[in-house]
Amino acid sequence: MKIDRIDVYSYELRYAHGEYVMSGGRAATSQTSTVVRLTSDSGLQGWGEVCPLGGSYLPAFPGGVRAALEEIGPALVGLDATSPSGLHQVMDDLLLDQRATKSVVDVAACDLLGQITQQPLSVLLGGAVNDSFPLYEAVSHGTPEAMVAHAGERRAAGIRSFQLKVGNDPLEDAARTRSVVEALGGDVRIIADANGGWDLADAVTAVRAMEDLPVHVEQPCRSMEDNILVGQRTSLPLILDECVVTLEDLHRAKHEARAVAVNLKLSRVGGVSRVALLRDAAQELGLKVCLEDTWGGDLTSAAVSHLAASTRPASLLTTSFFNDWNLEHVAGHRPRSVAGRGSAPTEPGLGVEVDEDQLEHVTSFS
Repeated sequence: MKIDRIDVYSYELRYAHGEYVMSGGRAATSQTSTVVRLTSDSGLQGWGEVCPLGGSYLPAFPGGVRAALEEIGPALVGLDATSPSGLHQVMDDLLLDQRATKSVVDVAACDLLGQITQQPLSVLLGGAVNDSFPLYEAVSHGTPEAMVAHAGERRAAGIRSFQLKVGNDPLEDAARTRSVVEALGGDVRIIADANGGWDLADAVTAVRAMEDLPVHVEQPCRSMEDNILVGQRTSLPLILDECVVTLEDLHRAKHEARAVAVNLKLSRVGGVSRVALLRDAAQELGLKVCLEDTWGGDLTSAAVSHLAASTRPASLLTTSFFNDWNLEHVAGHRPRSVAGRGSAPTEPGLGVEVDEDQLEHVTSFS
């Protein structure tokens, strides 16, 4: 079965809570999402989505994704629609890195493979072992009062894991974190996530100021090397995120940075199939995993849900349904969280139906 046509679409995703703010003043009220549809010569379709978080978070941005699709799209037409690995080989031969672009093709190919085999993606990833799984919600960087209020509101909706956006002034960030911990009590998980916003000196100052708190610290610095030095200077459990891309990074995270968990993002790593590889390796290494993407809507949430459903319960720290954070829903707000937990659709592939009328057509390859 061959790929007969590739369609590229776009739509805007608006943040449901006003403005999303991370370290370094990086903020946005909406993000541009790119959607790809692969159509086989039998007429079956697979859908994927990628939504870079602006252009200053990771080495990817919406315009770059579209430009890279122009480079690789024509070469994918006529290839085996049942082989995400084969598609990666061709994409890697054409472009170095560009993992966000390769991710959206990979997700669509995995969805298409599920349609062809009539199996949900979780089955193709090894089988669903989680009927449901815990979700986290991010709390935008702001005043302690605003962060406590947002976390309290979402806790009332059933969320029990929170990722606090820090990464600016280290002592102020420690105070923000302390305020949320004290307000929410001991029945929630708190992760202080700097998104690589601290330099080494500020990161060390921050973790020392939080040593007495029951919190995880995520991606304190941008580089693996600096995070290794932070990990060697704190007893707080460390999660590494943006600097984990390869198997080598995974081993360094555990053995050099002393991380207890890694956050694996679809578009950072290169799609469902490559996240699954790192996820499985992390499980064997005894690391916990967080599974998500940089941003996205229903399609991204569906892809993440199948990865989470097929992850060992003891290994899954948390995951996110970004479609709960946004106002737009191109697949009927599926999958949808219930009381702070998510589950994967059981229909073939991603298990969701896309409303094409909500998408703006950008280009096609055939």
